Amino acid sequence: MNPLYNEISEALQNGKQKIVAELVEKAIAEKLPAQEILDKGLLAGMDVISEQFTNGEAYVPEVLVAARAMNAGAALLKPLLAEAGAVACGKVLIGTVKGDLHDIGKNLVKLMLEGKGLDVLDLGVDVSAEQFLTAHREHKADAIALSALLTTTMQEMKHIIEAFTEAGCRDEVTFLVGGAPISEAFKETIGADIYTADAASAAAACKAAILAKKG
Repeated sequence: MNPLYNEISEALQNGKQKIVAELVEKAIAEKLPAQEILDKGLLAGMDVISEQFTNGEAYVPEVLVAARAMNAGAALLKPLLAEAGAVACGKVLIGTVKGDLHDIGKNLVKLMLEGKGLDVLDLGVDVSAEQFLTAHREHKADAIALSALLTTTMQEMKHIIEAFTEAGCRDEVTFLVGGAPISEAFKETIGADIYTADAASAAAACKAAILAKKG
């Protein structure tokens, strides 16, 4: 494997945004495949950070600076990936449910999902069932990630899943649910597919579910 990939991965793990961008530019100049730079450099580095975060060896600030570094490198690769006809391994809609304006947890999950090579569309906060449905019809998502921090808004997750069932498109998507008041038991009662206790494992479970569904 080209040593540049390890350099990119290590710089990303250390949150060195400028160095990551310089190394990605160097890799591009050396005509290395854009998909390989992404997979073996940027995403490999984010995988390490995700694992450290799950194990309590890294914290939110480290994840954020690593994600910024990844985004700086990914921005340079985007035109090349588009030229090569590269496609993300899946598409995810994410949002905080109607009535809830909290976004820190949602934003962290979004970063982790992007770090797994998924295409993520962030619908923001206070998102209704109808907005999720409309976005799904337009973008054909593989998964939908729902966030809630309040006990008063967590039931909205159930309404969203019911809306998809009534619209006949429940089976088209994998539903992830998360947030402080959410639990495995609550996931079961509302008929969602995935609940995990942290952002990194949520992203890993989401990617695994999408790949399994695509066979």
